Amino acid sequence: MRFLLKSAFWLIVAFIAIRPGIDINAAASSLTDQAMQAGQQAIATQIENTECDTLQCAGGKALIAAALASPAATSALRVQDASQAPLPRPRPAWLG
Repeated sequence: MRFLLKSAFWLIVAFIAIRPGIDINAAASSLTDQAMQAGQQAIATQIENTECDTLQCAGGKALIAAALASPAATSALRVQDASQAPLPRPRPAWLG
């Protein structure tokens, strides 16, 4: 009986995890974007709450805020697509 309950539990978990009609790549991309936005928001909130007494602190605070606001900062962190992999250099003619 215990074996049947454990088997049924894991089958249900597997079915929930691998639902038909779900695009896993799109779901993972969406989850990644949401996590990045939440992380940026948390960092921006923490930076805004920081008290600055020196010009160096204020400059660093402004630099980080500008980096978080630019879309290039998030695109640099993404993994490159496999189709953009570099190709090897051609074989030199003198090698035959």
